[in-house]
Amino acid sequence: MRQYLFTAIIALVAGFGGAAAWSYSGLGNAQTRGYLVENPDILPEMAEAYQRGQEEQRLASVETQVKQPFPGAVLGNPNGSRTLVKFTDYACGYCRASTADIDRLVETDPDLRVVVREYPIFPGSEGPARMALAAARQGKYGAFYHAMFEQPDTSEQSVMAAANAAGLDMDAAQQFAASEEAGRELATNVAMAQQLGFSGTPSWVANGRLLEGAVGYEELRSAVEAPRES
Repeated sequence: MRQYLFTAIIALVAGFGGAAAWSYSGLGNAQTRGYLVENPDILPEMAEAYQRGQEEQRLASVETQVKQPFPGAVLGNPNGSRTLVKFTDYACGYCRASTADIDRLVETDPDLRVVVREYPIFPGSEGPARMALAAARQGKYGAFYHAMFEQPDTSEQSVMAAANAAGLDMDAAQQFAASEEAGRELATNVAMAQQLGFSGTPSWVANGRLLEGAVGYEELRSAVEAPRES
């Protein structure tokens, strides 16, 4: 927020006095400086508005794509009118912790569609991410997703245990997990995460908002249910 606050101040200065009035040491002309001193409460609002604007710009080019799931990689109501997108990694403890929040949201909102994007950024997490896509192809994504997060690690043994618990056809699953199609999906997710400015997991997209980290049930519920600003 501090970064956005500083940038918002720059934007305000430019708006008052133009680029020529801006100086790093002086924070712009006297009129602008005086306004900021007299109205300090406007600064957090400016920072938030600037942050939202930046998020909207980053999301604009990929929003339709990011909300379109890999076939089967959906939790909740696949036809729901409200969509929450989660970028996740099975080696991420915060992703594991957030599963309970997602389950609660799905349980309390029958119109919620949770699109899960496999985003393996930690060492050893590509294997389970690929197997998750294979599970999605077999219509058993949710079962694998939950079983994998119950495993102690992302080793091949844990991946196989989760796959068996989900009831996958193992030969077909292993074949698809090793396929170029699975690799392309992961590469697509990485590219979208970079476009959105996500630096870690879990990361979220909801109603034009971008969130990062284990923000908790209430923050996610608020993001999903809030009317989108036009």
